[in-house]
Amino acid sequence: MSAEKITHLSPLLHQASHVLAERGEGIYLYTREGKRYIDCTAGIGVTSTGHCHPKVVAAVREQVGKLIHGQYTTIMHQPILDLSARLAEKMPGDIDTFFYASAGAEVAEGVMRLLRHATGRPNIIVFHGGFHGRTMGAASMTTSGTAYTSGLQPLMGGVIVAPFPAALRYGWSEEQATDFCLRELDFIFDTLSAPQDTAGFLVEPIQGEGGFIPANRRFMQGLRERADRHGMLLAVDEVQTGNGRTGKYWAHSYFDVQPDILMTAKGLASGFPLSCFAAPRALMKKGRPGSQGGTYGGNVVACVAALATMDVIEEEQLVENAARQGQHLRQGLEALQQKHPDIAEVRGLGLMQGCEFHKNGKPDGDRAARVAQACEDQGLLLLRCGPQRQVVRWLPPLIITQSQVDEALGIFGKALESAH
Repeated sequence: MSAEKITHLSPLLHQASHVLAERGEGIYLYTREGKRYIDCTAGIGVTSTGHCHPKVVAAVREQVGKLIHGQYTTIMHQPILDLSARLAEKMPGDIDTFFYASAGAEVAEGVMRLLRHATGRPNIIVFHGGFHGRTMGAASMTTSGTAYTSGLQPLMGGVIVAPFPAALRYGWSEEQATDFCLRELDFIFDTLSAPQDTAGFLVEPIQGEGGFIPANRRFMQGLRERADRHGMLLAVDEVQTGNGRTGKYWAHSYFDVQPDILMTAKGLASGFPLSCFAAPRALMKKGRPGSQGGTYGGNVVACVAALATMDVIEEEQLVENAARQGQHLRQGLEALQQKHPDIAEVRGLGLMQGCEFHKNGKPDGDRAARVAQACEDQGLLLLRCGPQRQVVRWLPPLIITQSQVDEALGIFGKALESAH
């Protein structure tokens, strides 16, 4: 895609690829010229059922002929009620009440407000490497890279950053990293934010933009134990990890932990803008009047798309497929790692896998960029993440088959050989 084709878009928007897509079908994107790409970005984990799934398309086409915008604090529409009932069945514990918006950053802001309102405490603990959005409050809680906050200081106060068990970055074992993080968390309570001033935690079960770094059971349960002991709340950001992406419906369930608040978006509606956060009704009622709202939140067409998405996920057993194909993908990536020691680590869960590249023991974003470009040249779209963009991330649609995984791995293997 030439520069003149994007002249009227902001120059601050970074284009990850040079592809000008004409249409999408399943796991594939096609240009006007007919070139086909295997899309292992899924719109940053959004098109969970693939591009233009027939069931989603049919549901949306029917809905746009009846009602396109039913603003849900002005009037009520049946799809949002149906979706809330369906989602409540998927929620952990007694979480049963929803606030809808259009993007992940909006619900991150909503979670921030509820944490403070419900506890009457000012401070929120987030974790180093986390990403929660670009709006001011969400950006203040984001530490996955300085690009999201550079030039914006001073940021919102009341945010405390605690370490996350990123073992490779520390050069430790997972156990050592977890011990350190939990010790430092207790030290934070002694030095930066007393428990009586701390509303709670906001954490990604797998850090997304930060480098596809999973948490672990002992760390997450350590957060839960401290929240219970000090009267705090535990909120999980499942914007990227939720709706079957990791081989379980919610990634936090890998760690046998019960959150108080859950936020999600991305794969919820197969490409339509829809996000939400959920909490038990008694907790949600502790928010203050006027603290929740938004013109486009809970859009009726997006809600219909989400209902159709949930149908497809269940009927086609996509959570199970994500677990199965994620394991196959992981095995293939680890086999390639044996041939290419500059892949310092392969990590992730389900169909959320990342390969971190190093050179001389340090993150190598240049190598990751060359590999991703070589993949694009051969018809495979991948994204990068991590503070030095040193991680090539895999986020294929949940419908991907084993043969399609193998085809993508074959291209990736060739790119590793050629992109030196």
